[in-house]
Amino acid sequence: MPLGRSGTVAALGAAQTLAWASTYYLPAILAAPMARDLGVSMPTVFAAFSVALVVSALTGPRSGAAIDRWGGRPVLMATNGIFALGLAALAAAQGPVGLFAAWIVIGLGMGSGLYEAAFSTLVRLYGRDSRNSITGITLIAGFASTVGWPLSTWLEGALGWREACLAWAGLHLLLGLPLNALLPRPPAECAPMAAEPGVAAAPATAPSWRAAVILSAVFAATWFISTAMAAHLPRLLQAAGATLATAVFVGALIGPSQVGARLLEFGLLRKVHPLLSARIAAALHPLGVLALVLGGAPAAALFGVLHGAGNGILTIAKGTLPLVVFGPQGYGHRQGWLMLPARVAQAAAPWLFGMALDRWGAGALALSASIGALAFAALFLLQANWSREPSPPQVARP
Repeated sequence: MPLGRSGTVAALGAAQTLAWASTYYLPAILAAPMARDLGVSMPTVFAAFSVALVVSALTGPRSGAAIDRWGGRPVLMATNGIFALGLAALAAAQGPVGLFAAWIVIGLGMGSGLYEAAFSTLVRLYGRDSRNSITGITLIAGFASTVGWPLSTWLEGALGWREACLAWAGLHLLLGLPLNALLPRPPAECAPMAAEPGVAAAPATAPSWRAAVILSAVFAATWFISTAMAAHLPRLLQAAGATLATAVFVGALIGPSQVGARLLEFGLLRKVHPLLSARIAAALHPLGVLALVLGGAPAAALFGVLHGAGNGILTIAKGTLPLVVFGPQGYGHRQGWLMLPARVAQAAAPWLFGMALDRWGAGALALSASIGALAFAALFLLQANWSREPSPPQVARP
């Protein structure tokens, strides 16, 4: 029996939790034992992870186009196999060559099996009426680190890092694959999302290209900030005068703040245009930095809450803004191109922000706040007439 919308969101959200926990959040726990066992440095392990992010960026447009044409079910099911293969290869790695090769395979899966693919799957199924479903899967998968970090820690301590990778690989085949197999196929009567005969595609006007450039820049800026904070937040807060205990406490606030903001988006902000909620969210990191600069270490918790809340809503905006600006037709392919600069920025963020932190200490906050302020300002360049939902595409009837 086909899943209803709530069942689809639940299945896809659970599968996304597994996908994020076993890939994006894996190095934070397993990088140190990997480095010791393979005889490489920690930066080498994270360099391999950065390569995976670049590979995922290059994979995104093709996987998005595949979802436009065939729906998300076959693509996401294939990524479970790719993730399992990459994690098994990582478990078998004996040196830097095997390490990088395994992460390249995992990167292929990340480009086809994380949020962008999930958002494209929902848009292919539900068209313009996808905003609440996109919010729903981010609410569920927002707990990926909450689930993934403790489980990876326990597996590594009880079995070893190689066995932990094999366990995650097994979960993709035993849990992720069946969950994605439950996803409904796109109904035959809905308008095709890919450019096919009989469908009048929207013209590539100058405003649409300008909007695409603006959104790409905003997504790259906000992903740079979120990844930089994820990699360096405790050290950054200590440089700003906070104790280690305070820094750890603030780090623990970010996850609940993200989920709380997504609940707010699902409730109160669902009546607000996605562009307005994105503008509010983009302002929160710079406001948090301002609070930290003015209030010092006592304001660290406020900084963490504001940053986490903004990041939580912006994750949803990455799915909803392209939908409301461009419409559902060709969404997956377009989403892949829009997110390509963001994935590259994400790959570079730990290294670049780490250098800024080494050189400027807490002054590195000026860099992240400036980037966030530019993203906030750029969102005002999206004019209202670009942001309204376009009229439905005309489909030639037989």
